[in-house]
Amino acid sequence: MLKSPCLSLLLGGLLACPFAHGQVFQRELGDFDLKLGTSPSRSMAQGLVKPSAAGSFHGGLDLTHDSGFYFGQWSPSMGITPGKNLEIDSYAGFKQPFDQTLGYEVGIIHYSYPEVDTLDSQELFGGLTLLGSRFGVALSNDPDKQNSTLFADLSGNQPFGIGISMKYTTHQLNAPVAVDGGYVGSFTDWSVKLSRPFMGIDLDLIYSDSSLSGSYCSAYSGHNSQCDGLVTLKAERSFY
Repeated sequence: MLKSPCLSLLLGGLLACPFAHGQVFQRELGDFDLKLGTSPSRSMAQGLVKPSAAGSFHGGLDLTHDSGFYFGQWSPSMGITPGKNLEIDSYAGFKQPFDQTLGYEVGIIHYSYPEVDTLDSQELFGGLTLLGSRFGVALSNDPDKQNSTLFADLSGNQPFGIGISMKYTTHQLNAPVAVDGGYVGSFTDWSVKLSRPFMGIDLDLIYSDSSLSGSYCSAYSGHNSQCDGLVTLKAERSFY
């Protein structure tokens, strides 16, 4: 378990401050680099694992040593707004580049929900960067299922300037779920994303699907927004 009273106090102080949207405070403390902010300061496992989507009140801290070791806490929700519960994600890991074309990362995240009666969960992750492309794997134990995820971002080779990333996850349910026509004890889901910048706008074309269909979709609880095949076009522009 990665909870730390010191980190929790720092996190509480940060969340009480009136930070502007996306603001990050950064300074060096000897051999450490400290970041405090209202937006996630880290994407772990070379892009595979990211902190949970943020609610209205959120924030965190990240402390990185020159050796490559890092740890921190991120709270995507303070539980202040209706329907939102306090969540604290504590993490630690090690990230080291061999050179500009090769690097690796390993670590663990602990997800806790102090205000609700639910089990905490953990996630082990690892990532590899090779010639500009990223590959990752994550193993997590949610309260209701076990997940194994593979990820690939082929940024090192972009034909026509188009980036390609893929994610594939196997979900093993702790208890089979009854559906019309039988039971579901496990399922898989996957997604493929094509990305290309255009006139300052990031364009993403995403296809997602799962091994479930029809009435069996009532048991779906995976990464995708829906069980059946879905094509999504997303356009995003950063103004600052």
